[in-house]
Amino acid sequence: MTGTLAGRVALVTGASSGIGEGAALALAAAGATVAVAARRADRLDALVKRIQSAGGKALPLPGDVVDESVAKGIVEQTVHSFGRLDILVNSAGIIQAGGVENANLDEWRRVLEVNLLATLYTCTAAIGPMREQGGGDIINISSTAGRRAAAPFGPYSTSKFGLTGMTEGLRQEVGKYGIRVCIIEPGATTTEVADSISDASYRKAMQAHVSKEGAMKPEDVADAIVFVASLPPRANVSQLLIRPTIDVAPM
Repeated sequence: MTGTLAGRVALVTGASSGIGEGAALALAAAGATVAVAARRADRLDALVKRIQSAGGKALPLPGDVVDESVAKGIVEQTVHSFGRLDILVNSAGIIQAGGVENANLDEWRRVLEVNLLATLYTCTAAIGPMREQGGGDIINISSTAGRRAAAPFGPYSTSKFGLTGMTEGLRQEVGKYGIRVCIIEPGATTTEVADSISDASYRKAMQAHVSKEGAMKPEDVADAIVFVASLPPRANVSQLLIRPTIDVAPM
């Protein structure tokens, strides 16, 4: 395929729905070959067929990136299959509600594992291949919750604040190798992410928030991902906040 990203190879985690799915479609439309990873193999297969039917090239890599060996394995398999890895988009993420007092520690651990540690695993695995080829892009998907904590969503905010710190440290670490690092922080975006919140009242509130009139769509964030990856190698958008036009509250 032709396009701004023709000849480049991308790996997208959390690609079975939402922003990850949108990113895979947008990257493929821009000409990149795309490996897609998520737990739901049937959805990955359907996504790959969509990309292929549009003339693109894609590879499904089912698995749970919370497992360190799986996370590193999908990076290795991408490089093995296509010879390189130019763009890593870490989009796997979940939300749970809850504070610190009477915390559900199992839920806290799961959120931190998915939103922070899984991204650490794939980033660690991607640095070597990107160094060898002289550069690449690592794009981590965060949230406005990584800028402003919300007490009812303690696990989520904590994981996203941690992701911001890790991403900025990584940018400083690998820029000398030609590897660009960006964190994208979307506001309300219509996805399935709220559906797994265990508390029914918070689940309903978050579902309403992300599906409200004027909320962003996954393709809006996906376009931002393509923009970041399409810039000349000398320019690194290190942090990008994108939110619905209707959301005008202060930070």
